[in-house]
Amino acid sequence: MKFRTIRATSTAVVLTGLLCTVATAPAQAATPVGWEGAALGLSAAQQQSQGEGVTVAVLDSGVYADHPALKGKVITGPDYFKDGLEAGDSQWGQHGTAMASDVLKVAPKAKILSVRVIDDKHEEERTEEDLKESFRKGNNPIADGINYAVQQGADVISMSLGGEDIFGGYSEDEAAALAYAARNGVTVLASAGNSAEVFNDVSYPAGYAGVIAVAATQQNGERASFSTVHSYNDVAAPGVDIVSATNTGGYEPVDGTSPACALAAGVVALMYGKNPKLSPAQVNDILIDTTHRPAGGASAVLGYGLIDADAAVKAAASPPKDTTSSVAYKGKEHLATPDGTSKTTHPEMEQGLWMTGLAAAGVGLVFLLGGVLLARSGRSKRTVPAGAPGMGQPQGYFPG
Repeated sequence: MKFRTIRATSTAVVLTGLLCTVATAPAQAATPVGWEGAALGLSAAQQQSQGEGVTVAVLDSGVYADHPALKGKVITGPDYFKDGLEAGDSQWGQHGTAMASDVLKVAPKAKILSVRVIDDKHEEERTEEDLKESFRKGNNPIADGINYAVQQGADVISMSLGGEDIFGGYSEDEAAALAYAARNGVTVLASAGNSAEVFNDVSYPAGYAGVIAVAATQQNGERASFSTVHSYNDVAAPGVDIVSATNTGGYEPVDGTSPACALAAGVVALMYGKNPKLSPAQVNDILIDTTHRPAGGASAVLGYGLIDADAAVKAAASPPKDTTSSVAYKGKEHLATPDGTSKTTHPEMEQGLWMTGLAAAGVGLVFLLGGVLLARSGRSKRTVPAGAPGMGQPQGYFPG
């Protein structure tokens, strides 16, 4: 049985270093807006809506609620990660605080519901005891967090996190929780993943049906080099040098599909502020219909293109009819994207990207075969922790 662990790593979401760690700002200060403001059309969008009355659940590593940019705007929910850390610890709320500030950068009058479902540890810092502890807990923080957010009346769920596993990271618990969110009209977004420079792995929860997967762009509008290329990509948002709040009261620039997801969640909050009766299907259709569509059309690179916040908020006032409904599963039929593209079939990709993927697959096969041989040779020496999980248990997660 392959070991699986809940994990967080800031290497996947590159903290590009302090361009400047800004001193603590006065109360109710806003997180600085950089190039992402113009790229998304925030100024015009915020003239129509600022997200008032909308609650965005940020499922992450915790949010430092006393940060000047967040003070009075954060409701702190339960800690489903249960590792004993608390607010104020240096390993608590690094990533989550940044993501909450990016949501509010777009929708300044929205409320944040913070639910802790991951930690901030780097992959290389995780110990064997951490691995055993994840087995002992036996819970699924992501599924628990989704269910809690829905029960608390969240309008939007933002998950700047992802899981990777060479055999796939699908979880029945998470799929059921996402279905619960859909039935209750909650729009869910997740970061597409930052593995394009490694193995371009499938990332969950972005890969689940019904989740809006957000890829990342750089300043010139092209895909950020780390942004995962995959058929589940729906839309894109800025993800390079996004100045975000820290858990120490300042600000620093962040790279990753994490801030891209948080910014997109802020746009959805603006849409709900304009029209609180929107369904998740309507939100999805509007975001897709109003993007800055790539010249070559939709693809696995940036989905349907960069979000246009101004156009999306305008369209929210008169949304397309929601024709979705619950249907019985009949076997071979499956969910598809709005244009009919199968969620399990990649659109045509650029030759360079295709060759990169083929090479990665070959390398992966070599590692897999090597791992099987090592596992067989060491089987008699290996001790599986008590209560090691089987199907449906939590897979590896890291900030997106």
